[in-house]
Amino acid sequence: MHITHTIQDHSFSAMTKQFSAAAERNSQPILAVLRELLPQPVRVLEIGSGTGQHAVYFGAHLPHLTWQTSDLPQNHASIHAWMNEADLPNVLPPLTLDTATADRWPQAQYDAVFTANTCHIMSWEEVRSMFAGMAMALRAGGLVCVYGPFNYGGKFTSESNAMFDASLKAQAESMGIRDFEAVDQLANANGMALRKDYDMPAHNRLIVWVKS
Repeated sequence: MHITHTIQDHSFSAMTKQFSAAAERNSQPILAVLRELLPQPVRVLEIGSGTGQHAVYFGAHLPHLTWQTSDLPQNHASIHAWMNEADLPNVLPPLTLDTATADRWPQAQYDAVFTANTCHIMSWEEVRSMFAGMAMALRAGGLVCVYGPFNYGGKFTSESNAMFDASLKAQAESMGIRDFEAVDQLANANGMALRKDYDMPAHNRLIVWVKS
């Protein structure tokens, strides 16, 4: 789900290790929030693990978390490559997860769900399906943590976000930065209440809901 470019690393038995500059930049600020939100040992499901960078970074710095990766099959090779390099016992191999297919979501109950830079890549129907799936996968009292850019009151929070939205829509009309209010309503409809909305660098947010 991340925009990536590919680098080759022969230590991974010819596997493709991908690199996301955005994931590299935002890992530390996200980590600071996750440390605050998840101080105890819990199970976290990451939706759209992308390159695998976030999983190994957070897994290394938060060893008390069990981090379950997931993504579409075409992204699994890179996730495995990053995992093989990091060799962390608390980061688990990726599940195949299509957010648009609710009946294929994992049956296990997680304490938290994390997803980064996915809502603006998905269509609105996929975002709706993702929130329904997160509600099913999350235990009562569990947290949903969504990182990325959002609009407020139907307006962009920066000129760079407006330009980013235009570039997304040039790729596909179904893509684009979502309105916070619409996503919050979606969360509420799936039994989640807003806990906190964190201001993040580069005009991004980390929004947290709790399942009631």
